[in-house]
Amino acid sequence: MKQLFSFIKKEFLHVFRDRKTLMLLFGLPVVQLTLFGFALTNEVKNAKIVVADYSKDIATKQITEKIEASKYFDVEKSLKSHDEIEAAFKTGKIKLAILFPENFNENLLHLHKAQIQIIADASDINTATTLTNYISAIVADYQRQLMKDASIPLTITPEIRMLYNPELKGEHTFIPGIMAMIMLLICVMMTSISIVREKELGTMEILLVSPFKPLMVIIAKFIPYLLISFFNITSILLISVYALELPIKGSILLLYSESLLFVVTALAIGLLISIQAQSQQTAMFGSLMATMLPTLLLSGFIFPVENMPLPLRIISNVVPSKWFFIIVKSIMIKGAGISVVWKETLVLTGMMLFFLTVSLRKFKIRLA
Repeated sequence: MKQLFSFIKKEFLHVFRDRKTLMLLFGLPVVQLTLFGFALTNEVKNAKIVVADYSKDIATKQITEKIEASKYFDVEKSLKSHDEIEAAFKTGKIKLAILFPENFNENLLHLHKAQIQIIADASDINTATTLTNYISAIVADYQRQLMKDASIPLTITPEIRMLYNPELKGEHTFIPGIMAMIMLLICVMMTSISIVREKELGTMEILLVSPFKPLMVIIAKFIPYLLISFFNITSILLISVYALELPIKGSILLLYSESLLFVVTALAIGLLISIQAQSQQTAMFGSLMATMLPTLLLSGFIFPVENMPLPLRIISNVVPSKWFFIIVKSIMIKGAGISVVWKETLVLTGMMLFFLTVSLRKFKIRLA
């Protein structure tokens, strides 16, 4: 029995001396619980909306105040004209617009009925449906309050309009997300494995001592996966247009240009992982951790980023697939141009330059 306790003590000492094992045992459960606990939710919070109040009476002000008091909505601004609504939606920040017609309170008191128009960005059908249900519930609650003091029934009817996706097709949401996930996963994983394979076989040193410059080695690794990625993009677009009946409303040239930017960014991330990894298994695991989970949880593809706490919303800004997802949705579904997606393009460009610079510098240092 004494020997058994000695062996148990030895195993405990091995565990506590290994920092990587400690992080895996104690850090991973905490990180996963925090991440999944805050990200995996069907609630939509802090959704940015706009209000176009053409009546500006006591009833519209009271309804707007009830909406602002809700934790689900953040009233971004009040619009003065109907033409500003689509421009607000194309920015990608606004999820819903509320329109109060003229003489709203007068119609409610004299005609005993009034209408509110609710316009939702249905490029994400789950969020759009949830938000319209929230607004309808708030309006219904306000109507019940009025009924307490009214002798005649008063009716407020929400008129719901789903912008960009009136048929509420799921393809509008998952195709841009799948494009981002597939491109990131293939480019990062394949690039990292291909370079680590050269290390394990001992052929990387032979390439570096040859007249073939290190930069040419990297370019030679990039080109095949760049061409394969463009083939995958083309096949996804063809399937989405002809099989899933999702038309591309924006510029195809702009879409391919943005895809090129995203693919090069992903290849640079794969190169950085391959430099740090010592084996193909490590590179593959690192690629999955750097691509799959962030894309699923923090890109807005499945779970709205607005739902998450501030620290996770900040972390989501360093996930390249988040910005590419916004770009693809804006171009394909909303028909937006570079004037709308220039900020996201600038962010992706900065990420590409950062990862390329760091990867090239570390590549030369590690294999010099």
